[in-house]
Amino acid sequence: MSETEKTIEQLSALAQSTRFAVFKTLMRAGREGLSAGEIAKALEVAPNTLSNHLAIITRADLASVTRDGRSLIYTARIDGVNDLLAALVDDCCNGHPEICVTVSGRSNISC
Repeated sequence: MSETEKTIEQLSALAQSTRFAVFKTLMRAGREGLSAGEIAKALEVAPNTLSNHLAIITRADLASVTRDGRSLIYTARIDGVNDLLAALVDDCCNGHPEICVTVSGRSNISC
């Protein structure tokens, strides 16, 4: 898969309100991650629906999953997130992506 195709898959994974909420929940959870059940409860999403959303986010390389006993623990993949952000700003300001980042690390696209 090309870098462009990967970026489009990642953006597509986030371009749905429930998946975006799941992704933000995983980002807040940090390295410890959350079980699918905890995510379903926090977002009030049916487990079977959540399972599909988690599969899409995981396939897009924005989350990873590990088994802990009978639970599946989902964690945001920071490397995948960084790849997405890099793809979005690499061409910023005629090849100067550093212009697009402020001290706080938030995008500041104002070329």
